[in-house]
Amino acid sequence: MRTELVSEPGDPARPNEDFASVGLPASGQGGTVVVLDGVTPPQGGTGCLHSVPWFTARLGGALTELTVSLPDVPLADALSAALARTADAHRETCDLSHPRTPQATVVVVRWSPGSVEYLILSDSALLVEAPDGTVTPYLDDRLSRLPRSALATDAMVDADLRNKEGGFFTAAADPSVAQRAVTGTLPRSGVRALAALTDGATRWVEKFGAGDWGDLFDVVRKEGAQALVDRVRALELADTERRFLRRGKTHDDATVVFVEF
Repeated sequence: MRTELVSEPGDPARPNEDFASVGLPASGQGGTVVVLDGVTPPQGGTGCLHSVPWFTARLGGALTELTVSLPDVPLADALSAALARTADAHRETCDLSHPRTPQATVVVVRWSPGSVEYLILSDSALLVEAPDGTVTPYLDDRLSRLPRSALATDAMVDADLRNKEGGFFTAAADPSVAQRAVTGTLPRSGVRALAALTDGATRWVEKFGAGDWGDLFDVVRKEGAQALVDRVRALELADTERRFLRRGKTHDDATVVFVEF
């Protein structure tokens, strides 16, 4: 088995808000990948004393431990338990009902000798390569399907769409949101390799249109995860007129985890 993990902050002067881990149980019979993309809040309060990196470290650590130590517990239930544990860590000091309480997107993959389970919540991505080389994206596309007019301001998003029916969901303080995730199970024999990516890395496809998902997977497989991040950074710097980035950050935290069985 080959694993590779790259996580690079969008701004070296700011903490990386992404979290990534690869867990390989001592039994040697399986493994887990956890990737979180912390949601950068707009200017103003969040109702919380803690930073986004604090939250992603707590949630990511809990989720890694639970998915490795409890292999028979469904991924959505593991995420629910990790969210409850994280919420309990700051419930007494913070307003967890605030729409901008620290939150994150989630990708979790867990494999055993017979199966590969996955969970995706919000706009990070999972790519799965079959033995014949076909690459299939597994996405939670609810945010991308919303009309641009509905996303015009942060206030509109928070009031009408964030963690609401008809909008999109992120992992914040409510354990029940885990049941809103996109989940599924694949036969292990049908998976040759996989990649989990935050949207700072998927920009190569989703914002810049530099290739399709299969092309992106080829870059990671043949040139390495860092090569993909480097390509994204070059495209970001070249977009001086913001033709592609528009109102988005010039650079975003970018994380890529690659696993080849």
